[in-house]
Amino acid sequence: KEHWRTYGRNYFTRYDYEECESGDANKMMSHLESFIADPRATGKSFSSCGKTYVIKQADNFSYVDPIDDSVAKNQGIRILFEDGSRLIYRLSGTGSSGATIRIYIDSYEKVDTTTDAQVTLKPLVTIALQISKLKEFTGREEPTVIT
Repeated sequence: KEHWRTYGRNYFTRYDYEECESGDANKMMSHLESFIADPRATGKSFSSCGKTYVIKQADNFSYVDPIDDSVAKNQGIRILFEDGSRLIYRLSGTGSSGATIRIYIDSYEKVDTTTDAQVTLKPLVTIALQISKLKEFTGREEPTVIT
């Protein structure tokens, strides 16, 4: 905690929605692709719980292997905010047993460093669900797992 008082704290959580209907999960990801493709997404602001976040950049990110420089494209929808906070949406396991939607949420806090991660990240979680329209696409009220 002394370290956090000096340097701030990075808060992180992951919401997993397991065994979603593959078609519904794919529709949600297509919605997100359309959202980030719209040039008006950059600069758009979202508010929740008294906090406002402004989108700085949004893309479907690629991973470049530092050893062999191979590139893995379409690794997930990434939304970066002006304050450094970010949302990442990933889809996996779209086979016959359903898909898993994972939402990664993280934010840096310089001052408020001792609050529970779920409390601190609640505004971003709300915004992540608003942007993705996860409930509308999947009918899910709650994640299967929160990490």
